[in-house]
Amino acid sequence: MVERQTALVTGGTRGLGRAIAERLLADGYDVAICGRRLPETPVAAGGREAVAFAADVRDAAAAEGLIGQVVDHFGGLSLLVNNAGGSPEVSVADSSASLIEKVIALNLLAPLFLCRAAHAALTASQGSVVNIASISGRRAAPGTVAYGAAKAGLLNATQGLAMEWAPDVRVNALVVGLVENPEQAEHYGCADAMARIGAIVPMRRMARGSDVAGAVAWLASPEAAYITGAAIEVHGGGELPAFLALSQSEA
Repeated sequence: MVERQTALVTGGTRGLGRAIAERLLADGYDVAICGRRLPETPVAAGGREAVAFAADVRDAAAAEGLIGQVVDHFGGLSLLVNNAGGSPEVSVADSSASLIEKVIALNLLAPLFLCRAAHAALTASQGSVVNIASISGRRAAPGTVAYGAAKAGLLNATQGLAMEWAPDVRVNALVVGLVENPEQAEHYGCADAMARIGAIVPMRRMARGSDVAGAVAWLASPEAAYITGAAIEVHGGGELPAFLALSQSEA
C-alpha cells in the first residue's frame, strides 16, 4: 500500500501558492494551505479540495501550531512548500524599522520557523522541503532591499538545512524570476507594462504559476530523490541586460 502524500503550502490561498496547491491536489496529494485569512473561494483540483488554516507564520508559536494542526488532521506531513512571502516597494530610507522587520520575518524567519517545527514529521515520512526563493536573492534591486536580503538568506538556509537533515529530509529552493500575476499589475504599472517586462526575459514571457508548480512537483517526486541543497532557477533564462534594450531602441 502506497502511503498518502501530504503537503503544506504556505501562502496557498492565492497567486503562486494557489497554483502550487492546485498542482499538488491534481497529483494526488492531500494538501493543506495557510494564509493570514482563509480563502474566499475553495482551492480545489482533480475533484479534491485543500484544507485551509489561518495562521501568521511570522510568529514562531503560530508556525509551530500550524504544523501541529496539519499533522493532527492528516496524520503526517511529507512536503513543506515555503511559499508565503513578498514585500511592498519602498526604499530603506523611507521604510520604518517595523516594516523591515516584517519583510525579513515573512521571507526568512517564517520558513525557518516552519522547517524547525516540521522536522520531526518530515523525518518520519522521509519527506522534503521546497523553499520558494527569488531572483531578488541573486541580484540587487532598489525598493526591495530587505526582501532581496531575506531571499538571499533563504538560499543559504536551504543549503545549510540540506546538509543538516540529509539523508532523511531533502531541502531545495526554486529561484523564481518575474511571475505573470494579474494581482501584481498595479505593482508593474499596468498590463501593458507587464508585457514589456516579459519581453526582456529570454523566453519572451514571465513565468506562469504552472511553471513554478511543475518544478515543485518534480522536486518533491522520487525522480529528484538525490537532489538536495539545490537552487533551481525558474526564470526563463534570466533578464536581458538593460544595455541591449537601449542599443536596440537607438538603432
